[in-house]
Amino acid sequence: MPAQPRPSGAEYAIEAEDLHRTYSLRTGWLRPRRTEVTAVRGISFQVRPGELFGLLGPNGAGKSTTIKMLNTLLLPTSGTARIHGHDVARDTSEVRRRIGYVFGGDRGLYERLSALDNLRYFAELYGVEPRVQRARIAELLERVSLNGRENERVEGYSRGMRQRLHIARGLLHDPDVLFLDEPSIGVDPVAARDLRETVADLRATGTTVLLTTHYMAEADELCDRIAVIAKGTLQAIGTPEELKSRVRTRDVLDIEVFGLDEARLAPLRALPGVLSATLEEGAGRQTLTVQSARGTDLHQRVLNALSGVRVGRVVSREPSLEDAYVAIVEEAGDRSAGDGPAAGEAPGARTAVAA
Repeated sequence: MPAQPRPSGAEYAIEAEDLHRTYSLRTGWLRPRRTEVTAVRGISFQVRPGELFGLLGPNGAGKSTTIKMLNTLLLPTSGTARIHGHDVARDTSEVRRRIGYVFGGDRGLYERLSALDNLRYFAELYGVEPRVQRARIAELLERVSLNGRENERVEGYSRGMRQRLHIARGLLHDPDVLFLDEPSIGVDPVAARDLRETVADLRATGTTVLLTTHYMAEADELCDRIAVIAKGTLQAIGTPEELKSRVRTRDVLDIEVFGLDEARLAPLRALPGVLSATLEEGAGRQTLTVQSARGTDLHQRVLNALSGVRVGRVVSREPSLEDAYVAIVEEAGDRSAGDGPAAGEAPGARTAVAA
């Protein structure tokens, strides 16, 4: 169902203009010194009311720092951010009334309380009027499919149920904008599907959603538009189809391998015509993804380069959003190869892309 944007005097639900965030770190003990690390370097984007907007990027790219600046948990070093026209630095109280924040993991709930008691407690913290609390909580329990289980202690909930309860908690005060920071992390496939349905249903209410995730299929299915951040800067923005169009001129080869290491990837990446080669670790197996220019027949040369490595299934396919994401992030790495690692990223770390 298409979103029904909520009335607002502002054209955009979220605005980020030239956001920067620099951290001062103290290193050393005997001779301590301070160093500055720039986590976000001039990020700008806008999100329309009712839009489901994705923010993607590798670990250390600046996603979490950007979200924390938008939801008032961090002040920008420079630049401005607004929620429905309200500046996050000057109008903090008004911004907080308009936003909800849901993060992945087990934190943020009281395990020895029931789901119902958790929601009652947070409804009081959020200032939900007592006369509307009961109806609001009942509505949200039904929306996240926890009605009938609301009197059970949270300590007995599965991770997927906890994440749905997190979403209900974030919606208690009926926010205009909901920030979802990796809500499906560590959740099994069935629970992840239920979470995606819950998030997609928010469109019908006109809630603006900013979603961060490492799961490309999730972003492709849910998001109206996506921004990719790497090295603290915005590298690309557009609909999932627009981002995928960046790699339409490529062929993709997926190869199931066993026992391949990074050292064996170097000669493979050096093959003429290979644009990228990434290795993803799975449950007891690895998947090697090789991108090449359209029409370049690399099948046999790639297999020859894998001589001595046990090879399973080999599949040639059309590029996906994940392939576009990998290409965008690798291009960012090539452009800033001499700049050193981004904030929070270990030297030599590679981008990990989940299936």
